[in-house]
Amino acid sequence: MGVRGMVLGSVAVVFAATAAFTAPAHAADPKLVVFVSPNPIGVNDFLKLAKAGTDKAAAALGGTAKAYESTDPTTIRQNLEAAAKEAGIVVAVGFEFNDVLPEVAKANPETKFLLVDSCPQTLQPNIFCSVFREYEATFLAGAEAGLTTKTGKVGAIGALDIPFLHRYTDPFLAGAKHVKPDVVTAETLWIGGNNPFSDPARGQQRASVLVSDDVDRVMAAGAGSNGGIFKGLADLDGAAAFGVDVNQCKQAPGAVVDNVEKRTDVVIEKGVAGIAAGTQPQVAALGLAEGGMTLTGLEDGVADSGCLIADYPDVIAKVKALRDEIVAGTLKIDDPMQLSK
Repeated sequence: MGVRGMVLGSVAVVFAATAAFTAPAHAADPKLVVFVSPNPIGVNDFLKLAKAGTDKAAAALGGTAKAYESTDPTTIRQNLEAAAKEAGIVVAVGFEFNDVLPEVAKANPETKFLLVDSCPQTLQPNIFCSVFREYEATFLAGAEAGLTTKTGKVGAIGALDIPFLHRYTDPFLAGAKHVKPDVVTAETLWIGGNNPFSDPARGQQRASVLVSDDVDRVMAAGAGSNGGIFKGLADLDGAAAFGVDVNQCKQAPGAVVDNVEKRTDVVIEKGVAGIAAGTQPQVAALGLAEGGMTLTGLEDGVADSGCLIADYPDVIAKVKALRDEIVAGTLKIDDPMQLSK
């Protein structure tokens, strides 16, 4: 995701909204950039951001863009194979591509692939990965939670209990403890089910569990399930969440403190441009220092963001100081994915 939310012109842009696509017989178009999503884009802000980044990247090349939306592992493979046969550059997002991408890339050596937000263990020469250090920004969100909680209790909700999503949940709790050692951290809850990244009903149920225990600051790492989490927090006066990927504050007025923004669109724009120019490193990691991760409250325009953090200028100042320490390397944040190995 991202956590989905894990995602990411003047020329004509063509979109394909089918679940699977049969590639035409004509030769690949070097200026065609295809975005293959792991799930339907729908209300998933992360995937919408990835699609927008692909559109802009194609326009910058003077080319066109398409988007193929997948629904399951079968359509992921079908869409990836179809895109590989007709596009010069294929953009994919998420860990769901880790197993299939090396096979498809090997079978289509002339096509370049940009995988965002994950990276397969086996890399082919035509695979490029752009990943994020989510844990840096999530730690800062946790610091905001610790500095603004009224009940002294914070918690986190993630889509799935997988190492990657612990980059959102664990540092959030650690950040709260860093600024307020006596804060109580609730056990992390997971949405699970058949559609964990887009199940608002289960998200609302998990939020209700936390607020019943007086948890008033919650990291919402549920992508398309976040709307339900925001709604569930209304059961406790003053409770609010932290969104992901984009500014979600205006989606739920009064229910979102701040957001862990993943600039997927910018990363895709830069990655596609780098691949086209032959300057892109095979693996690029972006965090606070590179502008790949940030908080809405740390950027210009926070007064108009709709985020509750705008009412805490003293907290913003303290968190900016923490950000500067992380960027300078004087404050080290543990990467949960490295700790899980």
